Amino acid sequence: MQQSHPLSPNAAEPPIGFVASGSYPARAGNAVRPLIDSGPAFRRICEAVEAARHSVWLTVTFFAEDFQMPDGRGTAFDVLDRAADRGVDVRILFWRPNPESSGYGRTFAGTEADRALLAARGSRFRARWDRTHGRFCQHQKAWLIDAGHETETSFVGGINPTFRSVEPGHAGEGHRHDAYVEVTGPSATDVHHNFVQRWNQASEREARDGTWGHDGEDELSFPDRISPPRGTIEVQMQRQASPGRYAGSHPAPGGEPYDIAHGERTVLAQYVQAIDAARRTIYVENQALPVPEIAARLEDALRRGVDVVLLVPGEPEGHVRAYRRQPDKRAFFEPIEALGRHANFALAGLAGPDGRGGRSGVYVHAKLMLVDDVWATIGSCNLHANSLYGHTELNASFRDPAAVRALRRELFAEHLGRDTAELDDREAFRLFREIAQANRARMDRGSADWEGLAFRIDPAAYGV
Repeated sequence: MQQSHPLSPNAAEPPIGFVASGSYPARAGNAVRPLIDSGPAFRRICEAVEAARHSVWLTVTFFAEDFQMPDGRGTAFDVLDRAADRGVDVRILFWRPNPESSGYGRTFAGTEADRALLAARGSRFRARWDRTHGRFCQHQKAWLIDAGHETETSFVGGINPTFRSVEPGHAGEGHRHDAYVEVTGPSATDVHHNFVQRWNQASEREARDGTWGHDGEDELSFPDRISPPRGTIEVQMQRQASPGRYAGSHPAPGGEPYDIAHGERTVLAQYVQAIDAARRTIYVENQALPVPEIAARLEDALRRGVDVVLLVPGEPEGHVRAYRRQPDKRAFFEPIEALGRHANFALAGLAGPDGRGGRSGVYVHAKLMLVDDVWATIGSCNLHANSLYGHTELNASFRDPAAVRALRRELFAEHLGRDTAELDDREAFRLFREIAQANRARMDRGSADWEGLAFRIDPAAYGV
């Protein structure tokens, strides 16, 4: 097999680049802390909310008002109400579905019942509801603490306050695997800019039932300075936004004007750019099978000798099975099946002990990618057409070998039950394939005595 890239991790090679054109520049001087699964992620977010001195702002897609935050803190509304009660400026952007996008999941859409619930609670935070076009949704999940102040902290990811996360030793029905990343430093300024742009232009801000706790004239000022350095890591915030949803080109501090009226596709551009630059390994966790454009690029990487692991829900979503039954959708699956013909590729899912002597699926909801043990992205963007061509999304991409290796080690420890600290990325990927294949054989024999959670999936049988 032709190798067009050096294979040594010490070989001199250009770094994986960030996107050159978008709302936000790549910024040095950040601290980055990946947060794996909803328990650890919401614990850390709650700690930040409880320490907030000035503000707590968040964007929400799917939301369950009875979802319990960790360690007895109560619901998300309990956590936010307590912050508002001590004088912190709390603001929430909720997604309001259109008829075409209703039924995707549980939302807090500002219905009469929702508003009655807030009134009964005496909630004093401020909220706006925001639609997007047609069948698409406002899919960003971000928290911003103390916007514009020295204590500014941001969280970007894909976790909804709706489902339990993986738990050690037990990953039964209803559990999910997911991720956030905490970013402090200059790139948190861009999460601030994104929130202001969306808040000021929220679609329902002038509707009778489109706000809570204020009127629709309560606008925010864009940030006018960059947050001070908090670390050494280079980060770029990247977005997806449909044309015509927002307007204006007010630049982020230190950035260039960007006309958001034409839309933005920097997450997609970054995925393509990073995959094309990969020399050794690509590790992807995603809720969806990649669209053909991404799958084709993954196969190009496999052909040049890159090891690729793609972790998806072990039990395909209903639309995947429906696609399999439609002859005209065959072209969607062909690039995925082509990946499976390469020995250096693995499609995998997760299943954990169910407490009854068997195994139960863990739903992979994470949206992340690691490349060459040096670069990673974590965010809200799936690799399906809705996220890449319609939803509003937000990802944080970062470049730092120590941080990315630590993230790979944490993910593989959960999925494989092994510490890969002493392995380089290629060795760790070989181990992933071996354990996932062995677990698949155990699954086929009806044995629940696995190593870790990962099991191999045949791309040609996925969704059949």
